[in-house]
Amino acid sequence: MVGGRRKPIRVVAISEFKAKCLSLLEQVSKTKTPLRVTRRGKAIADVVPASADVEERGWIGSMADTMEITGDIVSPVIDIQVIEALKY
Repeated sequence: MVGGRRKPIRVVAISEFKAKCLSLLEQVSKTKTPLRVTRRGKAIADVVPASADVEERGWIGSMADTMEITGDIVSPVIDIQVIEALKY
Protein backbone atom coordinates (compact mmCIF):
# COMPACT_ATOMS: atom_id res chain seq x y z
CA MET A 1 0.00 0.00 0.00
CA VAL A 2 1.39 3.33 -1.01
CA GLY A 3 0.39 6.19 1.25
CA GLY A 4 -1.92 3.92 3.26
CA ARG A 5 -4.58 3.85 0.55
CA ARG A 6 -5.94 0.73 -1.06
CA LYS A 7 -7.37 0.44 -4.52
CA PRO A 8 -11.13 -0.04 -4.42
CA ILE A 9 -12.31 -3.55 -5.25
CA ARG A 10 -14.67 -3.74 -8.21
CA VAL A 11 -17.64 -6.02 -7.48
CA VAL A 12 -19.02 -8.22 -10.27
CA ALA A 13 -21.86 -10.74 -10.21
CA ILE A 14 -20.89 -14.27 -11.12
CA SER A 15 -23.12 -14.22 -14.20
CA GLU A 16 -21.26 -11.17 -15.55
CA PHE A 17 -17.91 -12.73 -14.65
CA LYS A 18 -18.84 -15.88 -16.56
CA ALA A 19 -19.87 -13.89 -19.62
CA LYS A 20 -16.86 -11.54 -19.61
CA CYS A 21 -14.22 -13.65 -17.87
CA LEU A 22 -11.30 -13.12 -20.26
CA SER A 23 -11.79 -9.37 -20.59
CA LEU A 24 -12.20 -8.95 -16.81
CA LEU A 25 -9.00 -10.91 -16.15
CA GLU A 26 -7.17 -8.77 -18.70
CA GLN A 27 -8.50 -5.66 -16.99
CA VAL A 28 -7.25 -6.87 -13.58
CA SER A 29 -3.85 -7.57 -15.10
CA LYS A 30 -3.58 -4.13 -16.75
CA THR A 31 -4.99 -1.94 -13.97
CA LYS A 32 -3.66 -4.00 -11.04
CA THR A 33 -7.06 -3.47 -9.38
CA PRO A 34 -8.61 -6.49 -7.61
CA LEU A 35 -12.01 -7.85 -8.57
CA ARG A 36 -14.58 -9.46 -6.25
CA VAL A 37 -16.97 -12.03 -7.69
CA THR A 38 -20.30 -12.39 -5.91
CA ARG A 39 -23.22 -14.80 -5.97
CA ARG A 40 -26.51 -13.40 -4.69
CA GLY A 41 -24.62 -10.51 -3.10
CA LYS A 42 -22.17 -12.70 -1.15
CA ALA A 43 -18.49 -12.70 -2.04
CA ILE A 44 -17.27 -16.05 -3.37
CA ALA A 45 -13.89 -15.13 -4.87
CA ASP A 46 -11.37 -12.33 -5.17
CA VAL A 47 -9.31 -12.00 -8.33
CA VAL A 48 -6.04 -10.23 -7.58
CA PRO A 49 -3.29 -9.25 -9.99
CA ALA A 50 -0.34 -11.60 -10.17
CA SER A 51 2.76 -10.49 -8.33
CA ALA A 52 5.72 -9.97 -10.66
CA ASP A 53 8.33 -10.48 -7.94
CA VAL A 54 7.38 -14.09 -7.22
CA GLU A 55 9.88 -16.44 -8.81
CA GLU A 56 8.15 -19.39 -10.38
CA ARG A 57 10.08 -22.52 -9.61
CA GLY A 58 9.13 -26.06 -10.38
CA TRP A 59 9.18 -28.78 -7.74
CA ILE A 60 11.54 -30.99 -9.72
CA GLY A 61 15.02 -30.26 -8.47
CA SER A 62 13.80 -27.80 -5.84
CA MET A 63 15.65 -29.70 -3.09
CA ALA A 64 18.96 -29.88 -4.97
CA ASP A 65 22.01 -29.14 -2.82
CA THR A 66 19.96 -29.04 0.39
CA MET A 67 21.24 -32.28 1.94
CA GLU A 68 24.40 -34.30 2.20
CA ILE A 69 24.59 -38.09 1.96
CA THR A 70 27.00 -39.62 4.45
CA GLY A 71 27.73 -43.32 4.50
CA ASP A 72 26.49 -46.16 2.36
CA ILE A 73 22.94 -45.74 1.08
CA VAL A 74 22.92 -48.92 -1.03
CA SER A 75 23.71 -51.71 1.44
CA PRO A 76 20.96 -53.08 3.70
CA VAL A 77 20.68 -51.57 7.17
CA ILE A 78 20.75 -54.98 8.85
CA ASP A 79 22.82 -58.10 8.12
CA ILE A 80 21.81 -60.38 5.24
CA GLN A 81 21.89 -63.32 7.69
CA VAL A 82 19.24 -61.62 9.86
CA ILE A 83 17.09 -61.01 6.81
CA GLU A 84 17.42 -64.68 5.82
CA ALA A 85 16.54 -65.79 9.36
CA LEU A 86 13.39 -63.63 9.34
CA LYS A 87 12.13 -65.27 6.13
CA TYR A 88 11.33 -68.54 7.91
